Amino acid sequence: MAAATGEAAVEAVTDLLGMLAYGELVAFDRMAADARLAPDLRRRAVLSEMAAREIANYGRLSDRLAELGADPEAAMAPYVQAVSAYHEQTEPNDWLEGLAKAYVGDGIADDFTREVAVVLATADRDLILDVLHDSRHADFAADELRAAIAIDPKVRNRLSMWARRLVGEAISQSMRVAAERPSIAMLLAARGTDFPALLRRLTTAHTARMGAVGLNN
Repeated sequence: MAAATGEAAVEAVTDLLGMLAYGELVAFDRMAADARLAPDLRRRAVLSEMAAREIANYGRLSDRLAELGADPEAAMAPYVQAVSAYHEQTEPNDWLEGLAKAYVGDGIADDFTREVAVVLATADRDLILDVLHDSRHADFAADELRAAIAIDPKVRNRLSMWARRLVGEAISQSMRVAAERPSIAMLLAARGTDFPALLRRLTTAHTARMGAVGLNN
């Protein structure tokens, strides 16, 4: 597996950074909204702090796009429709559904991005992996979900059904992006990954993620 190089690789880096930058921008909006659903001020403050980190990560990615000579807004634009479709189909009804969405949906999106980023040159790969490395939001969501299930085991089935809906939508949109963006497909091919293999890995990681919080796959 060799690092992607040349003009096509620059286009691929721009596409991938644009995808992740838009994801960080949306994550900021969503966390800020979820903070208002928090059952107490402590949790509201935690999510607000995490939202601030998301917008800081967006700034890092936007700055890198500018260094590459790309317009950050133009680089993000191709992903607006797919991300909007996912969020329109998965609007949470309450605090716990919002946490499950963050844990499941963001986890799949991060797994997909890691799969693609592996073949990038070192600097861009390290930037992307560093942005994805911050697991505090996922850890917070996981702790909250485990605690909620321990207090009321009946929520397990409801959240498990919700998570199954989330994974279907998240993987569908991930495959859509991979199919519609030739440069993303090129990076997957450079890794030696086809769509069925990618789907298997995303599904395996999702299954492990569900089990870690006591939800049924």
